[in-house]
Amino acid sequence: MKKYEQSQLLKNLPEQFFASLVTKVNSYIERGYDVINLGQGNPDQPTPSTIIQSLQAAAEEPKNHKYSPFRGYPHLKTAISQFYKQEYNVDLNPETEVAILFGGKAGLVEIPLCLLNPGETVMVPDPGYPDYLSGIALAQAETVMMPLREQNGFLPNYKDIAEKDLEKAKLMFLNYPNNPTGAIATKEFFDETVSLSKKHDICVVHDFAYGAIGFDGKKPISFLQADGAKDIGVEIYTLSKTFNMAGWRVAFAVGNSSVISAINLYQDHLYVSLFGAIQEAAYTALTESQESVKRMNELYEKRRNILIKGLNEIGWEVKAPEGSFFAWLKIPDGFTSQEFSDYLLETVHIAMAPGSGFGQFGEGYVRVGLLTEVDRLQEAIERLSTLPIFK
Repeated sequence: MKKYEQSQLLKNLPEQFFASLVTKVNSYIERGYDVINLGQGNPDQPTPSTIIQSLQAAAEEPKNHKYSPFRGYPHLKTAISQFYKQEYNVDLNPETEVAILFGGKAGLVEIPLCLLNPGETVMVPDPGYPDYLSGIALAQAETVMMPLREQNGFLPNYKDIAEKDLEKAKLMFLNYPNNPTGAIATKEFFDETVSLSKKHDICVVHDFAYGAIGFDGKKPISFLQADGAKDIGVEIYTLSKTFNMAGWRVAFAVGNSSVISAINLYQDHLYVSLFGAIQEAAYTALTESQESVKRMNELYEKRRNILIKGLNEIGWEVKAPEGSFFAWLKIPDGFTSQEFSDYLLETVHIAMAPGSGFGQFGEGYVRVGLLTEVDRLQEAIERLSTLPIFK
């Protein structure tokens, strides 16, 4: 059989970090080891039953067996606008400031293709979600990395970024609550971001995937709550984390109308339309009681508290995340993050994601997901306590 060579565009894509991590973990499982997988970012709770029932009913509707409108049903976009008003007191025009997305990742990868020409520059957090780099590579754009350091609350320090890099930047990615660090942003930081954007004409894309998950009584804020944010950027919100709908692939972008228009145009050519029953389920999620979201948040906070307390008690000094469903743990001396992750997988069969997979400034940390039951977290702590490095 003839083998066709991949395009240079595909060859330029970065390695899929999560795919390689899953392969390594699965190799241990296939050999019969009981692996406690704390390296994943896949919600472990079921989608609320009311959302499932909405999908089931909508799937029976003949209208949903046909193509839905290319850009989504108007009542879903209205529900998104009402959700943002209810949750963040942000006003949105559902026709011009909302775009339905085929999952949050799709939107994050699409935006560089929508707004950039080859050779233009994107500012990217380091450490950060690796798939930001995928869209940048497809757009044949360049990157300027923004270090996220613990001493600055894992927020980029704009004063440390060279003026020449700010001048050439066209796009900036931010993400709070943050993956992988679990940090949250302040309104003052977002206000500073808006000022920087206006000064240097940078479009800001805020990845708000973990917007529903904040701890210690702190509700994460939307970037669009900053004065003038809608003028200079967009926010991407996914139902994957808020409503445990990761496999449903439904999200949305909100904010600057010119960016929303570009996303819609791109998607007109790439897709036909999102399955109507999925849209109806998303409508239900956004408009009905948010009690399930509150319970989910309480569950993650309980898991966080048990994990952090247990790790500190065995001698691993770590700090608690402020949001997201991840903990960002500084590793013991004498290891790289990859070496430490491999050591844990090999010796006590616990999977954690090496910080180096999230960027240069992720070195020295591992990312742990709060996505397994309490008894498994406690078992992980017991296994770790047997290691000589914590004695």
